Amino acid sequence: MTTPTMTWTRLARALGSDHNPLRRRSDLIAAWLMPVAMAIFLVLGPLVAVGAIAVAHAGVTSARQAERDLRSVPAVLLQAVPGPLMPAGGTNSWMTWAPARWTADGQRHAGRVPALSGTPAGSIVPVWLNRAGHVQDPPVTPGQARDRVITAVAAALAALAVLLAGLGIAGRCVLNRRRLAAWDAAWQLTGPRWTHLA
Repeated sequence: MTTPTMTWTRLARALGSDHNPLRRRSDLIAAWLMPVAMAIFLVLGPLVAVGAIAVAHAGVTSARQAERDLRSVPAVLLQAVPGPLMPAGGTNSWMTWAPARWTADGQRHAGRVPALSGTPAGSIVPVWLNRAGHVQDPPVTPGQARDRVITAVAAALAALAVLLAGLGIAGRCVLNRRRLAAWDAAWQLTGPRWTHLA
């Protein structure tokens, strides 16, 4: 059975706070690398998340401003779009560019347009055109905007975690090299005395 005293003793030993006279400074630094990295993550994580939210919102805002000039015209799909057909809000659907034809400004056009996966041939889908008449991606929906923000925050926090983990691993490698060099130097001093006594 583990008592609170035993738990604190183990924690103190793991962090190098047990006043062991054989423990070197490099051992103490190595013991504190992980707790310090976690503390830095807890401090910087919210700041990184807020920054990622701001950048994602700026991207969505600029995309929505560019979409103000878009106009929608109906297009007829010339072939079925591969993939499952899901009801509105389905999570297993995606947009794919498929051949279609449409009429804009009295002229007939044909080309590839974005359409939801699983849409059969002959279906009418909205096509978004810019002022020059070129086909564009559909406007960003509120759900897509939310997903972009969530993805940006998750990516930023993951990048921070990977950076801190990489720095921790690099720090441990440097400390291990120094520790081995110190042990080698200590053995160079002590080894001859032991062999001489023998």
